[in-house]
Amino acid sequence: MAKTLQLPPSASSLSESMRDLGYSLESAVADIIDNSITANATQIDIYCVLAGDNPFLSILDNGYGMDRGELIRAMKHGSVNPKVRREPDDLGRFGLGLKTASFSQCRQLTVISAKSGERVAAQWDLNLVDEKDDWLINILNQNEINDFEYVNELLKDGTLVVWQNLDRLFEDLSGKARDETVNQKLAVLERHLSLVFHRYLSGEYKASSKIRISINGHEVVPFDPFCRTNKATQVLPEEKIRIDGDTVKIQPFVLPHHSKLSASEYDFYQDRSDFISNQGAYIYRNGRLMAWGDWFRLIPKGEATKLARVQIDFPNSMDENWTIDIKKSRARPPRPVRERIKQIINQITSRSTRVHRKRGQKLFNETKAPIWERYAEKGSIQYEVNNDHPLVSAFSEQLNNEDREQFAALIKSITASIPYEMIYSDYSTEPQNIGAQAYDEDEITDQLRLIQKTLFPDGSFNAEIFKDVISSTRLFEGRDEIIEGFIKGQDND
Repeated sequence: MAKTLQLPPSASSLSESMRDLGYSLESAVADIIDNSITANATQIDIYCVLAGDNPFLSILDNGYGMDRGELIRAMKHGSVNPKVRREPDDLGRFGLGLKTASFSQCRQLTVISAKSGERVAAQWDLNLVDEKDDWLINILNQNEINDFEYVNELLKDGTLVVWQNLDRLFEDLSGKARDETVNQKLAVLERHLSLVFHRYLSGEYKASSKIRISINGHEVVPFDPFCRTNKATQVLPEEKIRIDGDTVKIQPFVLPHHSKLSASEYDFYQDRSDFISNQGAYIYRNGRLMAWGDWFRLIPKGEATKLARVQIDFPNSMDENWTIDIKKSRARPPRPVRERIKQIINQITSRSTRVHRKRGQKLFNETKAPIWERYAEKGSIQYEVNNDHPLVSAFSEQLNNEDREQFAALIKSITASIPYEMIYSDYSTEPQNIGAQAYDEDEITDQLRLIQKTLFPDGSFNAEIFKDVISSTRLFEGRDEIIEGFIKGQDND
């Protein structure tokens, strides 16, 4: 019969290895916030203080807090077996997040917690673990606890997580370069938290209390990836899938065309996401966004599906079915969910495509003679300047035969040189920034006068034709008052 031999891992080697699980600052902080939400916190304040001899990042919450025994269990690696069924509102999984997330950014982790007004604290110091090659933690006394900043904001209940010796966060930088790097990371952190916890921040997730998160006193605003406050967003029927007694909810959306967004909405969305890269499924576990921007290889990402989003909700009792990783940044739907998603993709894809096509068709239907024409033949699509457009034909008629031929050659050269790839790239990433050149009022008036001479070389004037032509060129969109004033001036002449 084989003998058993106890073979514990090297504390020094394993603790250093666990620092490289792939956490970013934002995923690490989100993991800590999961614990705060599980503790029923409603206020979570993040402070990053770079001044002084001992910079730190701390996360303070007003949750239930822990007594000495609970704190020591929380500081233990693998404090909870992932196979054990958790409480329905528990956002944890492996019992590793507090430690692995913290060590990805720092070498010293201190947790101070208050329960019924009594404060306790424990500290992991990786330098001590390395030196002794043992799993040793420090239990702090009250004087040591009182030395920490923001500890006095821990009143009756709550927890303060403090990261010090921030080697990974600082990336071996110092001075101004360090501060700039950290501030850039904090900006990314804010955008990440506004998305990952948006249903908690907005109060939408009714199974938990509404929460507030701040970073250095600046409140994090929830970012809804489905743009549900906009009336142009299409909400398709919700579906439910039962798997071994648990329910998965699937809610498809088709976002509005960017032209349907207000200026503030567009700026808000453009600053936080890219329509192309963020299309796909948004997977929520207990209301917390786990993964997004993926079609699970069911279809490729593309322009036609850029406005399609699918919200998928599952409970923590299905963690094993979804292969959740330690960082809680990856989730793969079980087969029944993938099969159903594949069935509804065609439906949401066709709607997403129609949003683009309907918007695009306006370009070709705004006048009886559009300035651009679209030709599709045998799978080939071409765009050409319409020689029958009033402005083109009127100008051409004023030329002699030789000049007319040269003008026609110029038009063909221009249409053959349309930079499709460049337009596609710019329109995909910054559609609202693509448009006509901005002219002042005098320049617009001069251009209108030139167009008038081209259309009516004999000095006559037809206001309706003039307005149609101006509209088809899109040369002065949004400057209707100037155009109307010019037309009235012609009518009065």
